[in-house]
Amino acid sequence: MLTRQKGGDLVEEISGLDTRFLYSETPTAHMHTLKIVVMNVAGSPITVSLDMFIDALEKRLDRMPALRRRRVAIPHRLSLPVWVEDANLDASAHIDWRVAPAPGGNRELADAVADVAAIPLDPDRPLWHMTVVDGLADDRIAVIVKLHHAVADGGAAVAMLLNAFLTDQSDAIVVPADPEPEPSRRELLGFAARSRARQVRHLPVLGREMYTGMRAAQRAARESDGAIAMPFDCPRTPLNVSLSAQRTFAMVDLPIGDLLDIKRSCNTTLNVVYLVLCGGAVRRYLLGLGALPDKSLMAGVPVGTRIDPTRLSGNHFDNMYVPLRTDLADPVARLRAVHAASSKARGIRAAMGHEMLERRAALTPLHLYPLGLRLWARSKLADRVRPPINLVASNVAGPREAPESEGGVISALYSVGPILEGIGLNITAWSFCDKLGVSVLGCPASLPDPWALTTQFEAELHDLRQRLG
Repeated sequence: MLTRQKGGDLVEEISGLDTRFLYSETPTAHMHTLKIVVMNVAGSPITVSLDMFIDALEKRLDRMPALRRRRVAIPHRLSLPVWVEDANLDASAHIDWRVAPAPGGNRELADAVADVAAIPLDPDRPLWHMTVVDGLADDRIAVIVKLHHAVADGGAAVAMLLNAFLTDQSDAIVVPADPEPEPSRRELLGFAARSRARQVRHLPVLGREMYTGMRAAQRAARESDGAIAMPFDCPRTPLNVSLSAQRTFAMVDLPIGDLLDIKRSCNTTLNVVYLVLCGGAVRRYLLGLGALPDKSLMAGVPVGTRIDPTRLSGNHFDNMYVPLRTDLADPVARLRAVHAASSKARGIRAAMGHEMLERRAALTPLHLYPLGLRLWARSKLADRVRPPINLVASNVAGPREAPESEGGVISALYSVGPILEGIGLNITAWSFCDKLGVSVLGCPASLPDPWALTTQFEAELHDLRQRLG
């Protein structure tokens, strides 16, 4: 919602990091995330229908205020855009219904997810859409939520989901709708002038912080043993190509208890075990293609910087560069190497300051940045140059208990983020009860058969457990 401070200023300016996601959109790089909620509706007293979902959503919009907002650009992009609560929001226009073909298994659901992922969101409306998938086997239905990354990161999305499903109204965060008239062009220009003035005044402080952070990171790097992972210090693979607009998707459930056993036995973290499985699965996949490079692949690993269960929107994360050590065949040796590399990367990012990524994003050139990305996509140079990273690997802590809704009980959760030009694979894990739901997203050019990759996760987990005894 757009509100006014005393003196007439507009607040709810979209942050620099969120704006970067908005302006990273191209015809082939869609900057939305996907949340897939699978529910078992066996024995539900309520008839599952499109009208039921529309009614349930409308009743819960006061718990998901971010879904009521749309972005409004400042004229001539003189400053960062703002969020405005949409007074004319029609929830029914944001929901579709489709029936999966027989036999209605996970492959049919994944095909539906890929179809949904290939369609960009309308930038002039609130940046979300839901698709209900009926016809799934074992009395299941699925809800595919397409949410622009500018609206929420993984942590905020989990909080929004849990807040929406809370049965006790007194425990829920409720933000009643209170739309205001859309600001005039004059108001927006006045706000842009004040916003830019604040940025200019803060530039010396930001400059000092960046200099201090870089010096601290350099000291941490010198004090660590071995080389430091840097962008563009990775090989080209079949995953690193120019994108098409279509998407491919697959998912797999891993027993989280097995990962926790490995974590404890190796005195490491759950995220390291996850990264080792990602690296091992990709290694097996590329070996099957005869395209495994001698040099290790590198992952970009988002790290949340504000763990707050009450935050229902926005992005607050840093990014690490972690070699997945795909050059090592032994999974135990790979685990030790990834543990060391991850610890080193965390130390360097902490020394630099985890919020530096967000603060620098406010300086993004609002005209040149989107223009440069579109020219980059059209040039197809990603087919010929070395990528900054090979893939994105993200791991988000999801609900520990299965929430219930009017229509049924949630039985599985999956999530996945966007792919980028030259970085044609995103692997995202959401923990849910006793499972880790791992999703992979690519496009026909980068990942023509996503199931050939997901099947390798189970094989890699089995081998790692066998090696550890």
